[in-house]
Amino acid sequence: MMSYILKQREGQFLLIGTILLVLGFISFTNPVLSRLFFYAAIFFLGFFATKDAVIETLKDKSPNVDLLMVLAAIGALLIGYESEGAMLLFIFAGAEFLEDFAMNKSTRAIEELMGQVPDTAQLLKENGDVVEVPTSQLSVGQVVVVAKGAQLPIDGYLDRTTTVNEAALTGESLPVEKEKGEEVFAGTINEGNSIYLTVSKTSKETVFSNIVRMVEEAQSRPSQISRMIDRLESKYVIGVLLAVPVFIILLMLIGSMSFQDAFYRGMVLLTVASPCALVASATPATLSAISNGAKNGILFKGGAAMEALNTMDILLSDKTGTLTFGEFKVVDYQVPEQILKEVVFMEQTSSHPIAEAISTSYSDLSLDSVDQNEMVKEIVAVGMQKGDIVVGKPSYFDTFNDPNGYRKQVEQGYTTIFVGQGQEIVGYFVLADQVRSEAKYAVGQFQKEGVDVQLITGDNPKVAKLVSDEVGIKSFQASCLPEDKIKRVQTEHQAGHVVGVIGDGINDAPALAGADIGIAMGSGSSVAMESADVVIVKNNLAKLFYSYELSGKLNRIIKQNILFSISVIVILVILNIIGILDLPMGVVFHEGSTILVILNGLRLLAEKDTQENTHQESVEVTSLKN
Repeated sequence: MMSYILKQREGQFLLIGTILLVLGFISFTNPVLSRLFFYAAIFFLGFFATKDAVIETLKDKSPNVDLLMVLAAIGALLIGYESEGAMLLFIFAGAEFLEDFAMNKSTRAIEELMGQVPDTAQLLKENGDVVEVPTSQLSVGQVVVVAKGAQLPIDGYLDRTTTVNEAALTGESLPVEKEKGEEVFAGTINEGNSIYLTVSKTSKETVFSNIVRMVEEAQSRPSQISRMIDRLESKYVIGVLLAVPVFIILLMLIGSMSFQDAFYRGMVLLTVASPCALVASATPATLSAISNGAKNGILFKGGAAMEALNTMDILLSDKTGTLTFGEFKVVDYQVPEQILKEVVFMEQTSSHPIAEAISTSYSDLSLDSVDQNEMVKEIVAVGMQKGDIVVGKPSYFDTFNDPNGYRKQVEQGYTTIFVGQGQEIVGYFVLADQVRSEAKYAVGQFQKEGVDVQLITGDNPKVAKLVSDEVGIKSFQASCLPEDKIKRVQTEHQAGHVVGVIGDGINDAPALAGADIGIAMGSGSSVAMESADVVIVKNNLAKLFYSYELSGKLNRIIKQNILFSISVIVILVILNIIGILDLPMGVVFHEGSTILVILNGLRLLAEKDTQENTHQESVEVTSLKN
């Protein structure tokens, strides 16, 4: 705390003013010297308050709360209450500094995020030398060396399999296996052996740099309540400035007070009626919630989105990449072993998701018996062929013989691939997308909170029903085009619902933009992320539910703060009217309430996801086919 005071000019002035204030009280036996110390203390303690009051009043063309405090201190000086004026500014300046210190704690999320990424990288040059360079100088295609246990300095593609701890990026404590060629991200930690990383993005384009940018933007966008309070602040201050002289005149006329006593009570009113606590009711709490969300992998594009999340009553979710991984897995097959080897060899030559799923599922299969010199060709929009063996869509095999009745065995709703040899169907593969285990948890929790989670997908009705049944969604709409999704959002709006939409593709962007709360997946398209209000860094809906709860706590804290601050103002004004409140005590209670309001909001920084272990993504992925 002391180091923070000494580093800040405001803190230095507060320290000097405090010393002068103490000297003023100590030298009370010498009235002239004591008065000089109090005047000097008033200068240092009131310097920044006066500066802010004048600059902001002229800039915004409306008075603010600092102006009330400065006028109250000047008023105390005019009637010979130098010690009270100095004490008022001491408590006010101290409260303002504590407020800045507390606010600084909530905005440290950006600094913490920036600190997660190294400033330098070990660049591998063409001659084999390794030199240290700033990450800002790296370009796409260059290769950097990352030692075991070191942080990745840039986003890039792996040259080998390794284990990466992504806790800094996703909040997940368990390291994950990353395959050769897979993209990894700056700020994560290489827990495997030393690796070579081919740079995929510049330092300004990395996932971490985008997170920092979004947090900065979010903290600069006030919530609706904050904007409302800001609009009321100047009008309230003007009202107080008009009420104080009326109050003084009434005390003199009705209460038969002297001008000095009435003026003193007017200065007390000017102080305690200031809406400092009310102004601080929303912003510190909102910034704390946004910072907490960022640490947990949820990015809010402003306080309004953070506030609104807890108000939604319908959540429309896309399927692929949201509720599911968007990656196929073989869940059933019937193929003779030798032909299976041929098929795996064929699929290894293709980058199609289905081909990758088949080759990955049988990666341990020995292919020594396969003639690898025989050409593999692609049949456009169908599949692959090698010699007389064909693997592809079922429709291609309509004229093929089916002695084993494989057509009847295939289950509806899954992706099926047939294998033919000659003019005969000799086998099949059944593939399915994989449901995310945490999606089940999140859907269940949202429904318990009264949020109706519904599936809207471009996939066919049978697949949509399978996914809905698996995750516990009761209502779904299949075969949706982008215009169907936005129409659905508009329909729900007309019915009076607050609609949230989750998606990750370009086709989801219109619905995300049209929803009350658009939620994009961090691994999705940049268009979707730009259209959304909330971005989930990793496709983990359980984290979204945590932020939904955090949003509810934010709204409750803001309401608590507003009620508390208004109550304190009313009580202090009443105590002043009946004449049992002096200026120093008024400042203590008034500024104390401001500090309490800020600290109450900062509680959100310490909030933790108590269900993290419950919904942590399991190593074994749940399949659509049990």
